[in-house]
Amino acid sequence: MTTAVEFETLPERAETQRGLVAVAMSGGVDSSTVAALLQQQDRCVVGLTMQLWNQRRLPELQGDGPPQHRCCSLDDVYDAKAVARHLDFPHYVVNFEEQFESRVVRPFVDQYLAGRTPIACTNCNTDIKFEPLLRMARQIGAERLATGHYARIRRNEETGRWELLRARDDRKDQSYFLWGLTQEQLSRSEFPLGELTKEEVRALARRVNLPVAEKPESMELCFVPNGSYVQFIQAYSKERGFSLSDSDGEIVNESGEVIGRHSGVHNFTVGQRKGLGFAAGKPLYVLSIDPQKNRVVVGEDDVLRKTICEVEGANWVSMEKPAAAFRASVKIRHKHGPAAAKVEPLEANRARVTFEVPQRAITPGQAAVFYDRDRVLAGAWIR
Repeated sequence: MTTAVEFETLPERAETQRGLVAVAMSGGVDSSTVAALLQQQDRCVVGLTMQLWNQRRLPELQGDGPPQHRCCSLDDVYDAKAVARHLDFPHYVVNFEEQFESRVVRPFVDQYLAGRTPIACTNCNTDIKFEPLLRMARQIGAERLATGHYARIRRNEETGRWELLRARDDRKDQSYFLWGLTQEQLSRSEFPLGELTKEEVRALARRVNLPVAEKPESMELCFVPNGSYVQFIQAYSKERGFSLSDSDGEIVNESGEVIGRHSGVHNFTVGQRKGLGFAAGKPLYVLSIDPQKNRVVVGEDDVLRKTICEVEGANWVSMEKPAAAFRASVKIRHKHGPAAAKVEPLEANRARVTFEVPQRAITPGQAAVFYDRDRVLAGAWIR
């Protein structure tokens, strides 16, 4: 069965049903396989699917061609319902549209307009997929929340902390997007796919005849229908009542010499080469973005490489905030290979990261995640 509910209206539950697990079901093969795995372990399952974005909004972005496959679409809701019916467990569709827009979509747009490059998936995990979903799981009597993330959780008996670890399948590891989770959230969450490869997950889905066993993976943000962040920012800003038509500014070199013009800083990200809007006779890249002066600074590739960056909003995951500097492997993008660095904790949940080797395109708005081999020690936002 499928029932749409607003999470604020669900009654508080003083007690939970022993062994009941809520599964966050996206409608894809990963979360669907999680539900099947838990059932094979003789655990009671209830499915929760988030309705996050009104797909009929901003129709000018839809286009005439076939829709790109995105997570959390209406088709995904129907697929999650079909899986729940196939495996025979209760299923609820939860309306999180208001929370998703205020906590994920609006900050995403505002960050781009401020010259930063945000990570919507990290905000969604931290502010939507765990905090409200864990509360809802408790409200319907579930003790725990299971998701289809490729990562692992374990309890360190010596330190008493819950630790977040990389997935066994390096190609699918999603720990970079989960550094914002708290100890309370980790203690009540499960990632059953953390020890599996994608091929093993597909095989399990086929074995139990899941309707989504051959479904392709989603590749785009659920609120960007045509895959163009720039067009979405422009359309969303117009819907909010202000136009970006007067956002033209200067493109300058490192010396401050004007060598071109742009139509808004939201069109750029640090490290970008294509789409600068002019020919320079040699490859140029975005070095930095100054939203106050409405300027984009460009230069050659070697200038993109820096050794030091500062981060803010640190969340210490698998360790307490240390009193002194420590060594770690640091990722500055999801697809970035962890690089050796010294991390110096600063006041107000800030830190300074000094890499042994200069890193290319350290981008404000992205996350720096600190690892000790497989363990996620902490994460923070690049300033």
